[in-house]
Formats: sequence, structure tokens, C-alpha cells
Amino acid sequence: MASKAVKTVVKTATQYQYPWQEKLVKYKDELAKGVWGYWELGAWKPLGISARRRARLRKEVLAAGQDWTYDPARKEMRTKRKGHKVDRIAAEKRAQTAELMKKMPQILLDYKKRRWEKKMKEEDANYK
Repeated sequence: MASKAVKTVVKTATQYQYPWQEKLVKYKDELAKGVWGYWELGAWKPLGISARRRARLRKEVLAAGQDWTYDPARKEMRTKRKGHKVDRIAAEKRAQTAELMKKMPQILLDYKKRRWEKKMKEEDANYK
């Protein structure tokens, strides 16, 4: 009988220790205004609930398996890496050079052909 009474007391104490449902209803409007505060009539207004209490309430809601919809949307991650422009340009130049080196035999053949054709035209012009 005593253990049943202790379980009842523990159950009510743990359920009522952090009544997040009541807090969520109470601060619903404040939480919807933002994480840190909001602008109203040209003046910055902090939230009616402190950041510590907001974080605790968020943790309780998430621990209970509910959704927390008051966090702002996260930005996309940066895809452009930081670094020096010189290094980036040098890498692009190396890639371009490697590509041109693959084409080099054909470029040389075209050059030799043009040079030979020019030489032939000059010889034809000299004989006429």
C-alpha cells in the first residue's frame, strides 16, 4: 500500500515537475515572434521568455516526442570554399594546361600542315 502511494507521488511529481504543455500554451505567441526578439514600431523588443527557459522548454518538448516548430529555418551550407584566389586560379591553369597537352599532337600537325601550305603557295608565286 505504501509503495503504491509512493509511486503515485513520484508520478505526479515527475509529470508536474516541468509542465511543458502549459508553458507552451502560455508562451506560444512569444515563441512565434523569433528566437532572440523582434522589432516593433522601430524598437527592438526582447522575448518575454529568457533564452535559458526557451531552451529548456524546447528540450522538454523534444524529449516528449513532440515537434518544435519555433526554430528559424537553417541557411544553406556554403559550397564555395574559402581560400586564396591565387591558389584557385593556379589550379584552373594547371587543369587547362593538362587539357591542352592532350590536344598538342593534333595542334602540331595542324601547324606543320599550315606551314607546308604557306611554303607551297610561296613557291607557286615565285614560279609564275
